[in-house]
Amino acid sequence: MHFLFKKTALVAAFTLFSAVAFSQSFTGATIDGRSGVNFLLTNPAGIVDSKLKLDINLISSSGIVSNDYASINLSDVSKLDDGVQFDDDVIIDAQDQNNFVGNMDILGPAVLLNIGDYNSIALSSRFRGFFNLNNIGGEFYQVLNDENSEIDDFSLSMEDLHGLIHVWGEIGLSYGRILIDDRDYVLKGGLTLKYLMGAGGVYGSSQVLGAQYSSSTDLINTSGQFHYGYTSGFDSEDIGFSDLQAGFGADLGFIFQLNESTLDPYALQGHKLQVGISLMDLGSINYKSGNTYSYDANASVPIDEFLEKDLEEVLEDNYEGTERIQDIKLALPTSLQLFADYLVVQRFYVNLHGSLSVKKHQEIPVTQLLNQFTITPRFETRWISVYSPVSFREYAKGVYWGLGLRAGPLTIGSGSLMTNLLSKSSQSADFYIGLKVPIYKK
Repeated sequence: MHFLFKKTALVAAFTLFSAVAFSQSFTGATIDGRSGVNFLLTNPAGIVDSKLKLDINLISSSGIVSNDYASINLSDVSKLDDGVQFDDDVIIDAQDQNNFVGNMDILGPAVLLNIGDYNSIALSSRFRGFFNLNNIGGEFYQVLNDENSEIDDFSLSMEDLHGLIHVWGEIGLSYGRILIDDRDYVLKGGLTLKYLMGAGGVYGSSQVLGAQYSSSTDLINTSGQFHYGYTSGFDSEDIGFSDLQAGFGADLGFIFQLNESTLDPYALQGHKLQVGISLMDLGSINYKSGNTYSYDANASVPIDEFLEKDLEEVLEDNYEGTERIQDIKLALPTSLQLFADYLVVQRFYVNLHGSLSVKKHQEIPVTQLLNQFTITPRFETRWISVYSPVSFREYAKGVYWGLGLRAGPLTIGSGSLMTNLLSKSSQSADFYIGLKVPIYKK
């Protein structure tokens, strides 16, 4: 948990996409007419009535990082080989409530099979990790992490402060069916039932945490209550999978389609307009025998304590608290997904996609999906699709413009590539890549 407060976590998050190529939810790519089994990540109803007879995903990875605290110059990627220099490459925007969010999503071996004209089934495997830190005071965060920071005295009150790391795996069984089939329109429905394998998590929260800093004494005075907990055996720096905890989840979606009878047969499936709605990631994982702590946060602590120790050591050495061994329930990042896909002319489409988090971190700690709205023009044929998503993202200023390509079995792209190459102050970055074996219908 200590790296919730360590600036190295922010650096790692921003350089993650260039170092290991993990990113979020395939911005602009999941609603490609031939995305196949990848459509499960947005709406399980999308697997039915596609141009794919059989789709076998080998490996796909996607993820995103976003924040409103630091802007990094990613336009010259070669400069990042030696690491990020905060004095030269980072612009800090400290606010009363700053936010950080990031996740990775790896779609492992998965298979989609169409059964006749009206039914489809899919079996999928996923590995997912989420990180949230919300409503933390920017000056408070900065003074706790940068020994060279020159910060004036401040006093702030952080309401609904919370941070959470959660890592888990999924095995999903999906079924899609055409519910209504008419010459002019089609209604599809889809359901995914998921067996969850929780690797664990760690969280911290406070309803109201006050903080006052004195530069003359280099002391920080805190007030309020702080709650902290972690699942059994979970270490945020060395995640193990020896004690997986079981849980269950579900995705539910519907798609309404207006048909277009004059389409070129090599274009997308015969629709003029598709409108979809889905509830994704319903469910939670209950971890047995977790460690939970409640601390009285009224104390005066030297800044050196935070710079030299991790969060758990600081709490134990400076605050009075109580410990309990109890079950910890961590909820999935439930979201509402909405999309509309419109055929402009043959092979050219425009897609509007909204992703909205519907759960809040209250009684049950919950990871939250990044709220995002994306407009994606797309050129699509059987073997090649090119798309250029333009998105508006929570916690990130400005507009993010990306570029993606599907070339037969390979999908690669980024929802922020063009913006990050052109801009000198990026607050969000993502990248995705996938390899599959698609078998198209005749």
